[in-house]
Amino acid sequence: MLAAATLALLVTVGLALMRAALGPTVFDRLQACSTVGTCAMLLLALLGFLDGRPEFLDIALVYGLLNVIGVIAVLKFFLQRDSNEAANRPSSEDAQS
Repeated sequence: MLAAATLALLVTVGLALMRAALGPTVFDRLQACSTVGTCAMLLLALLGFLDGRPEFLDIALVYGLLNVIGVIAVLKFFLQRDSNEAANRPSSEDAQS
């Protein structure tokens, strides 16, 4: 059963990596990277369970929190960059005068 769970997580990571490479937008790629981070967290927890080392669960939880914070930071960066580009873009009224 644990081997099946590990295999399912590895297949999910493979599919997410394909989505990250072929995603049409930055946000699709970011979602795929977040999925890879979540699967890595689950693999760490599974490895800790298999080895009987509960400290791996703590590491997995910290990794998951860092993953969420990283995704929020990257999203804020891209949203800020897009709003700055929109502010610097000439409006249609400026083009007519």
